[in-house]
Amino acid sequence: MRRGSAGGARCLRAATVLAAAVLLVSGCEGLGGDGSSAETGPATADGRAVSPLRNPDGTKPGLAPVTTDADKATARKIIEELSTKGRGPKTGYDRDEFGYAWMDTADGVPLARNGCDTRNDLIRRDGQNLRFRAGSDCVVIAMTLHDPYTGTTIEWRKQRASEVQIDHVVPLSYSWQMGSSRWPESKREQLANDVLNLIPVEGRANSAKGDSGPASWLPPDRRIRCAYAVRFAQVAVKYELPVTAPDKQAMLRQCGG
Repeated sequence: MRRGSAGGARCLRAATVLAAAVLLVSGCEGLGGDGSSAETGPATADGRAVSPLRNPDGTKPGLAPVTTDADKATARKIIEELSTKGRGPKTGYDRDEFGYAWMDTADGVPLARNGCDTRNDLIRRDGQNLRFRAGSDCVVIAMTLHDPYTGTTIEWRKQRASEVQIDHVVPLSYSWQMGSSRWPESKREQLANDVLNLIPVEGRANSAKGDSGPASWLPPDRRIRCAYAVRFAQVAVKYELPVTAPDKQAMLRQCGG
């Protein structure tokens, strides 16, 4: 993080916003695509998925819908904290600039240095009916995943690993173009391995997203779009990343703004 009084003020403001989100939330009922009440669908069928407003550090599983007026008002307050700027060039971007994939040694983020790589940490966090490799309590070889992005349930096996991919909610390339190219490598490693920024999802949905911001891509399941916008904003606030003006407006619209 940047040093000095301005940086300290921004960190304090971010912490205050996230803390307020935890205190103000209430309820996580499912919505239909038109915003009307609906039965809770596959996206929350496991009963474990948690609203991002109740999960500001990302250590709890899934991504439950944000639906009540009070919750949406809280969501908009978080999104409104974001600063905006134009998306810069991708010059110099390389995945290796964020450390090797799924490293367990990125300091300053939850679940680091626990003897299990980040990918398996996320599968263990969000998956159910886990089966581990013989002799391991880390490497998952089979699970059931309720994918929040598509609202589908995936019976995943390691032999078909690409069926489930770990999405960086704020894509690493996006962050590079918005300023992480100037960060120290240790901070980029944090972003790449922070569970707040990571969700196991259907591989095809993750591939379709690429490095898009919310103005260009949103989860296919409309019920989850406000929650997705909140999570994107939580990551951006934590890491003091600006977003593009169209992305900010798209995020506000998902939460009734």
